[in-house]
Amino acid sequence: MALAEITARLRAAEAAAGRAPGSVTLIAVSKVQPAERVTAVLDQGHRVFGENYVQEAAAKWPAWRAQYPGVQLHMIGPLQTNKAKQAVDLFDAIHTLDRPSLAQKLANLQQSRGSLPQLFVQVNTGEEPQKAGVLPADLAPFLRDCRGMGLAPSGLMCIPPEDAESTPHFALLARMAADHGLANLSMGMSHDFESAVAQGATHIRVGSAIFGQRTYPQ
Repeated sequence: MALAEITARLRAAEAAAGRAPGSVTLIAVSKVQPAERVTAVLDQGHRVFGENYVQEAAAKWPAWRAQYPGVQLHMIGPLQTNKAKQAVDLFDAIHTLDRPSLAQKLANLQQSRGSLPQLFVQVNTGEEPQKAGVLPADLAPFLRDCRGMGLAPSGLMCIPPEDAESTPHFALLARMAADHGLANLSMGMSHDFESAVAQGATHIRVGSAIFGQRTYPQ
């Protein structure tokens, strides 16, 4: 019932924002979830999933892809440069392009393989020192450098501060995307995705509301 409930809430949020049904992609965040919970969602027909860790995704998704045609896999966690090659072979989209060294690595991989997953630039809208992401003031030169390397980011991603109202951060991200001609916005999670849809999200990342609370290994 959880997937059906979230989907119904998403359709209602789209309608309230005057957007077409299905115009927002629901990424089911399956990191650290037991296999039976993930396969239950796959069995209900959902095909777009998000993972935070390259090695975890590599251990489980190739077999599920073979069993469930049409799966799209999105990398939504920090990407280490030394895992970039494995990530571009595994994922359909990477939401966490956040620094020049990673941009250069991805540009090199694009030259050697001829293509890349869809790319989103992560923006640290709250300017939190402990959080990854390009600072808003640095976004324009970073995008210019990425494009100079031959990369073509399609959108922006943010994770608002935990203790802040999300909506201003979503509105800021939407303005920056519009300013730079980027069509996609990855923003909104279990607790605030309706607000994100109202501000123009094209991709929302929902985990615990679909699968239940995660139990992390001790």
